Amino acid sequence: MVLTDTHTHLYYETDAVKRSELMQRCIQNDISRLFLPNVDAASVPLMFELLEAYPANCYPMLGLHPCSVKDNWEEELAVIQPALHQHKIYAIGEIGIDLYWDKTFLAGQIQAFKLQIKWAKALKLPIVIHCRDAFDEVYQVLLDEQDENLRGIFHCFTGTLEQAEKIIALGFYLGIGGVITYKNAGLDKILPQIDLKHVVLETDSPYLTPVPYRGKPNESSYLIYVAQKVADLYQIFVEEVAEITTENSKKIFGV
Repeated sequence: MVLTDTHTHLYYETDAVKRSELMQRCIQNDISRLFLPNVDAASVPLMFELLEAYPANCYPMLGLHPCSVKDNWEEELAVIQPALHQHKIYAIGEIGIDLYWDKTFLAGQIQAFKLQIKWAKALKLPIVIHCRDAFDEVYQVLLDEQDENLRGIFHCFTGTLEQAEKIIALGFYLGIGGVITYKNAGLDKILPQIDLKHVVLETDSPYLTPVPYRGKPNESSYLIYVAQKVADLYQIFVEEVAEITTENSKKIFGV
């Protein structure tokens, strides 16, 4: 069985011993493919350091997280863009719009989002979208930018069935993580109405920890709990969930 974590910030753990233990637990739980989204200029060297330590398991992505879009967002992008050519990159992400914490930089978030979509198209790469309290705004950008080269993952999907169908119609996959294990999130009612061929799994570690570890720091090895919950919802074996969602990740990332 091969499970793929399509979204993990494992590079935040900089202690080599603890990082090794995190990786060992991943391998023990059959999670051997880890896709690493960048968030800002400062996290670029951290991500590449992890990649160099575990080249057989780690796949880097680059982008400016919408919560990192401030007055200096253009300077941040000017640092990130050259890094696109330092290593093989598998997606532009995570990028998007976040209006949960602060609406001050909405215009900048939209500009940065569109600019990074252009990077992805030029490099023939998928995008990994962060969207929080901003579905309509994100969806409008996707409509504006829609063409045969626009594709990717809608990370941490927690929306409605109607929103899921809109995303899928644009050729995007839904990233499903720890929220699927939360009793009152409602996602467990929506997901079984969606064909698993449109779904990939993720942890977003160290955030959004699944049950039974909710409230503690998340890690990629906990993806097994997400996979098991998805298997229960679809009434299939976890091995089938692993096979389908890993195959989906290969279609997206080309590896």
